[in-house]
Amino acid sequence: MRHYENLVIVKPTLTAEELEAELKAIEEVITSNDGEITATDAMGMRKLAYPIQKNERGYYYVIYYTGKPSAINEIERRFRINENLLRFMTVKYESKKEVTAWTKMVEKAKQVPAAKEEKAEEVAE
Repeated sequence: MRHYENLVIVKPTLTAEELEAELKAIEEVITSNDGEITATDAMGMRKLAYPIQKNERGYYYVIYYTGKPSAINEIERRFRINENLLRFMTVKYESKKEVTAWTKMVEKAKQVPAAKEEKAEEVAE
């Protein structure tokens, strides 16, 4: 099993429900190809460096997972077919140094949702 990271940029025209369904579908593509999702990081809506398909903004979503190298071709093929994805990028981590960096990023991504929940609780009080 190798360590991977996928950055996915989703169209900004989707409603909240459509966006949530799209993100679940992206995760399903990975898990259906024997990938195990370790962490996710919803970075939110951001301005793109340049327009893509006449879109100035996009919803950024990062997925950290482990999987077989043979599954990457199928995952990327399914991402290419999906019309709601503006861009995607797969990064493979191989060496010990890279895997260590990947582990640190996963830990940071896992802490982000907890911090958001704590801030939401403070605001509610």
